[in-house]
Amino acid sequence: MPSPVAIVVSQGDALRLDADVLALKYADSLYGLDRVVVGRLAEHDPGITVRLPSKVGFYFTPSQKAVACSSVLLVGVGPLHEFGYREIRRFGRRVLEALAGEAPRAEHVALTIHGPGYGLDERESFEAEVAGLLDAIRSGDCPAALRRVTIVEANAGRAKRLKGLLATLLPQDAGHSPSAREPSIANERLRSVGYDSKSKPHVFVAMPSADSMDDVFHYGIQSAVNDAGYLCERADLSTFTGDVMEWVRSRIESATLVVADLSDANPNVYLEVGYAWGCGRPTVLLVKDAAHLKFDVRAQRCLVYKKIKDLESALRSELKGLKVGLPRRDGAGS
Repeated sequence: MPSPVAIVVSQGDALRLDADVLALKYADSLYGLDRVVVGRLAEHDPGITVRLPSKVGFYFTPSQKAVACSSVLLVGVGPLHEFGYREIRRFGRRVLEALAGEAPRAEHVALTIHGPGYGLDERESFEAEVAGLLDAIRSGDCPAALRRVTIVEANAGRAKRLKGLLATLLPQDAGHSPSAREPSIANERLRSVGYDSKSKPHVFVAMPSADSMDDVFHYGIQSAVNDAGYLCERADLSTFTGDVMEWVRSRIESATLVVADLSDANPNVYLEVGYAWGCGRPTVLLVKDAAHLKFDVRAQRCLVYKKIKDLESALRSELKGLKVGLPRRDGAGS
């Protein structure tokens, strides 16, 4: 009988986590954690960049103590702007499939969540990644010795949210046994996540990318949007390269509505609002202080908030009132 495989969320630094393998994506360019890891590996292997994988490939290498994990796996996923919910699910499965052959004795595999860091819905991205891991575990396409998969998240607030979400997906100690009957909630929510994400309505959030706005997004906007039945997407312009504006335009065009925080009169946010208006997308405008509003939006209805709790409450009411008259828009993710 196969031994149970525990899937857990851990708050911390993936570079310091003691595991057999650290699995990373390679999206035709280097971003964030994968950039740091490849940079460290290059100190021992200057030619590593020419061996980075194509969209359908992977690259497995000893870590040379560049990170705490014994080995590093890089899985090619294609351009970042094409790495949607369906691809995130495939990535989760491909990680374990690759390691089934390359590291069959690996007991502990670590990876990070993908999607929210560049704009996709946090909940949908996480569920898609977990579903992909479970796909591989259920089919036996994983290392024979595998006992634990850790999803590492540096941000304490996000780690707490993901732990809570995982407990609802896999309530049996947040783990999974390939031989055990899956909890019914996992059957319902994980069977099709990623595959049907494209048909789910989404809200595009236009707001400054500053760290000071993170709590406004996660606790004032994201929860209200998700609870209203929409995926909640927000482009991080500091993360994207290349086709960022093309991605932004496509997400606005396919959005059910746009929520825009006009605090501090950020020019990118005003540009996104103007594009939304040009596309005929309904918009909900937010601002911390009405004095921040520029002349071209002062005549528009705007939700003014002082506290995040008040914003969440006001936005919930606004979305509830708007939902009846909003058109359904497909294309929430790829």
